[in-house]
Amino acid sequence: MNNRVRELRSDKGWSQADLAEHLDVSRQTINAIETGKYDPSLPLAFKIARLFGQPIETIFEPGENE
Repeated sequence: MNNRVRELRSDKGWSQADLAEHLDVSRQTINAIETGKYDPSLPLAFKIARLFGQPIETIFEPGENE
């Protein structure tokens, strides 16, 4: 899955730790999402979308093999 989490986080001037705190997850989880090593659960994806005020579809999209 491709995502824009790193871009959106950077636009806010937040570190991975800042975003993790807002979402109540670990910084390692944010790193794994940003690097494409982990696809967030649906509840976490909704939480991310709400935090950035965007629809899920503008943040996450299927990768080439999906």
